[in-house]
Amino acid sequence: MRRLFFILLFIIASGYSLKTFSQFNADSLQKEILKSIQEKYGKEEKIGSYFDSSKLFLNNLSGNLDKIFEQVNKEVSAAKSMGDVNRMKGGYFNLSTLDSMRGNYKGAYENYKLYSLYRDSLQKKETEKRELQSEYEKKQVIAKAEQEKKDAEQRRVKNLQYFTIAGLAGLLLVILIIAFIQWKNNNQKKKANILLQLQKEKVESTLSELRSTQTQLIHQEKMASLGELTAGIAHEIQNPLNFVNNFSEVNKEMIEEVTEEIDKGNITEVKNILNDIKDNEEKINHHGKRADAIVKGMLQHSRQTKGLKEPADINDLCDEYLRLSYHGLRAKDKSFNADFKTDFDASIGKINIVPQDIGRVLLNLFNNAFYSVNEKLKTANENYKPLIFIQTKKIDDKVEMIVSDNGNGIPKNIIDKIFHPFFTTKPTGEGTGLGLSLSYDIIKAHGGEIRVETKEGEGTQFIIQLPKL
Repeated sequence: MRRLFFILLFIIASGYSLKTFSQFNADSLQKEILKSIQEKYGKEEKIGSYFDSSKLFLNNLSGNLDKIFEQVNKEVSAAKSMGDVNRMKGGYFNLSTLDSMRGNYKGAYENYKLYSLYRDSLQKKETEKRELQSEYEKKQVIAKAEQEKKDAEQRRVKNLQYFTIAGLAGLLLVILIIAFIQWKNNNQKKKANILLQLQKEKVESTLSELRSTQTQLIHQEKMASLGELTAGIAHEIQNPLNFVNNFSEVNKEMIEEVTEEIDKGNITEVKNILNDIKDNEEKINHHGKRADAIVKGMLQHSRQTKGLKEPADINDLCDEYLRLSYHGLRAKDKSFNADFKTDFDASIGKINIVPQDIGRVLLNLFNNAFYSVNEKLKTANENYKPLIFIQTKKIDDKVEMIVSDNGNGIPKNIIDKIFHPFFTTKPTGEGTGLGLSLSYDIIKAHGGEIRVETKEGEGTQFIIQLPKL
């Protein structure tokens, strides 16, 4: 209550304009304050001790209030930057007083709350300091008592040694005590060794299980990659097979037409039909070779690699695995659809790589990109169009591949973890967290670099650089 009276005193006393100060009477001020208190609380309080300080403040204060307020506000800001809580407390008190004198009672109240907050903070720190000091003194007393206890124990042992020296009985007792202590120590060492051995075996067993689990997960990732590749191949090989079947059916019908035209003796029409049959046979041959190439590619990918590098066309590799990834996802989800574009640098030529390994890296990046745009498609508006973009270009003695998507991007808080083993953002059962980790290892083994650039909500770019030779 005393604090409230003090606030009311300065708010009411300061609320008058500077023009009124010269005409202000201390007695009328007391009456106004007392009247305000009586109206609010219906009782009187002893507040006379605060009137003298208020009159002194009013008599001594001079100058433009706005300039004074601005100067005090600057001092408060300076105190904040220096972390001077004591000056901040005084500054807010002065700001509260100046606000009330300017008629800004809301500002006066807010500044007084800040003044109270910093004042209480200082008091709390002082209390904590005293408590810490008290705790320290208690610990000192305890430490002193323990030291005295230790000193007393040392004196007791020393006296015991003197008594044991006095006779054989004492000497025998000391020997028995030493023997007992030695036996006890040996026994404790045996127990400790047994416990240590058990812990060692447990750690080795856990490590073995972890290695086994890691091997299984790596195998699972490879099988998942092979499964996605096989699904894509099966979907893509269906196209040339459809062409072969369709043109074979057409040729069968046209052969019947040739027979009919021969019977009619229409040699010109027979020749035209035979030319059409020849064209169809060329198309059948072309698509048959395409199917053969796809099967050979599947066999090459599935066979065990010895890690030997060989010249390979990186543009063809990117194009092939991009389509395999797309058709593989389409085979699993018929509703999935996305656009993809390519920009290949024809001047690159062939580079020395392990095609199967680089193929796994590309397949993983394409699968992740298609997954990202598909997830965004589920929540985006109707104007969103999923797009995957693959670009290759020659930079001095290096070849750069850029895989871009306009999906959800990667959050900043996990960007540093994406190449860690077993880290995945996909739901349980949809990813092992080894795809990017294995890709990172493969690129490093080729003497290259892989990095990621992303903007959350807009998309991601994976940039791979490989040495050309």
